[in-house]
Amino acid sequence: MVENILEYIKFHIFGNSYSRMIVAAIIVVVTIFVRMLIVKLFNAYINKSSAEVKNDPTNYKFLKHAISAIIYIVGLSIAIYSIPSLRSLANSMLAGAGILAVAIGFASQQAFSNIISGVFIIIFKPFRVNDRLKMRDDIYGIVEDITLRHTIIRNYENKRFVIPNAIISEETLINSDIIEEKTCKILDLGIAYSANIDKARSIIQEEAMNHPLYIDNRDALQIKEGEDAVVVRVTAWGDFSINLRVWVWSSNSQSAYTMGCDLRESIKNRFDKENIEIPFPYRTIVYKNDLDKENK
Repeated sequence: MVENILEYIKFHIFGNSYSRMIVAAIIVVVTIFVRMLIVKLFNAYINKSSAEVKNDPTNYKFLKHAISAIIYIVGLSIAIYSIPSLRSLANSMLAGAGILAVAIGFASQQAFSNIISGVFIIIFKPFRVNDRLKMRDDIYGIVEDITLRHTIIRNYENKRFVIPNAIISEETLINSDIIEEKTCKILDLGIAYSANIDKARSIIQEEAMNHPLYIDNRDALQIKEGEDAVVVRVTAWGDFSINLRVWVWSSNSQSAYTMGCDLRESIKNRFDKENIEIPFPYRTIVYKNDLDKENK
């Protein structure tokens, strides 16, 4: 029934080629409009679900890109089919589809590899949208989007890394959020050999536990047995200092970084008030000329 109506419109209302080109243009415009509408609806749903129930938006964003690609392919195919001259060209191309497929296959191996890698990322989820990733030594940030071809990572300077899916799938990644967001911040501090270690430990623990971003990561048994909420241990006897290492927990990696910066400042201020020295290297310089004078 629908096909009969389309055929009637095509041959009786738009009988000439100029009219058919107008129909093709209308189809292209409608395709673009439908794609924009679908994307807008998906974005609204993703934002709403993420805000209300903290839903993982990865699948929805990837599905949005896949549906957009399908809409474009279908719309352009209909537009081409509505113009007889282009339809003949398409039929001729399909007649040699075997050779064309081989040529396209060689030309677009990397593109297909990125698409397949993107599908595997969505299925196995080594990372998700909004996860904090570190790749190599210079690529780090928050996953902003996963498209059919590439993954976009936004760093903390608001710059974007656009990485092909085939490449990121082969890399070793550090994902701060894959299981849980809680992060242990490690601080390395040094005190003078003359300083009281127990007093320094007590100050560090007080400053850490008073910080608003600190969380107590002990379980019920550890609390019952009286284990320290903030662990401070002596790790080495340095050339100029007793080296201490501090383990303190926060809710996520971003808050852990902020807490670490704050604690370095507050602990330094407390050490100054409590007369606990933070040592620095001492150097004794001997001039050769002075030695020669002494020897004469």
